[in-house]
Amino acid sequence: MENYTYNSYILQLEGLNTSKDSLYPAFLFLFFSYLFIMIINVGITILIVMNKNLHQPMYLLFCNLPLNDILVNSIVVPRLLIDLMRPPSERLISYNQCVVQAYIAHLVGTTSHTVLMIMAYDRYVAICNPFHYVSIMTNKMMIKLTVCAWGVAFVLVGVLLGLTTRLSRCRTLITNPYCDNASLFKLSCESVVINNIYGITFTVALYVGSIGAIVLSYTSIAVVCLTSKNKSLNSKALKTCSTHLVVYLIMTLSGMTRITLHRFPQYTEYRKIFAVLFPIFPGSLNPIIYGVQSKDLQKALLKFCVSKKVLAS
Repeated sequence: MENYTYNSYILQLEGLNTSKDSLYPAFLFLFFSYLFIMIINVGITILIVMNKNLHQPMYLLFCNLPLNDILVNSIVVPRLLIDLMRPPSERLISYNQCVVQAYIAHLVGTTSHTVLMIMAYDRYVAICNPFHYVSIMTNKMMIKLTVCAWGVAFVLVGVLLGLTTRLSRCRTLITNPYCDNASLFKLSCESVVINNIYGITFTVALYVGSIGAIVLSYTSIAVVCLTSKNKSLNSKALKTCSTHLVVYLIMTLSGMTRITLHRFPQYTEYRKIFAVLFPIFPGSLNPIIYGVQSKDLQKALLKFCVSKKVLAS
């Protein structure tokens, strides 16, 4: 029979179940992944901010993604590292801390979609309406789009977690490496039908909206490229759009896998692994993908390295 503890302020994180042999490899993997993510994302953000040649809408909008990756990994990975070195009985977290961690995790996931949607719009305007690009994508427009991307996520995730925090709790075990909405409302013995309805509606609307925006934007871009004889335009469109699509696919597939596995309790360990990889994979790959494809970023990095070398000598 299950023991119930009602509305306990202290919760227990189940964390990752690692054997003695895999404990230190798992710790080192997470530690070096976190270090790499911080260095490369902070570095690329500073590079864009400091280099005036990169003060273009595409790169300024892209800055939202490194900031997202820094935020979610900072709230998740250090806690995972600490919990790995603790016995399961000592992996404790307060309810308020758990709610904040869940809110940030969902906020970042949602904002990634909305940011990639406005980046798709930017590419659409740049390629399909190049003569009016400067007049459309002004600084004021970029601020509006960025505020909209974060504002929509802020409200939607606020409602998501608000519906969960209204529930009373009769359990204390978070069956996940870190807190998220599904793990939180599973602590309740009340009906969570409203939570499930809103959660599914929210997820479907987010994915349909982002996929729809990507498909519409890139269909229009493909039509322009197919009807245009400008090889330079077609090459530039292919590079920027393929980069954007790869980043979007990585984020979407990792997110959908994690959401799907929450519906199958028999795959708990797989869900935990994907939950850990969810912030790490995009955070590691996004800057590399953009760095490899973008000649402007490569030139800026080379110029920075050369200037530092000259100063050192």
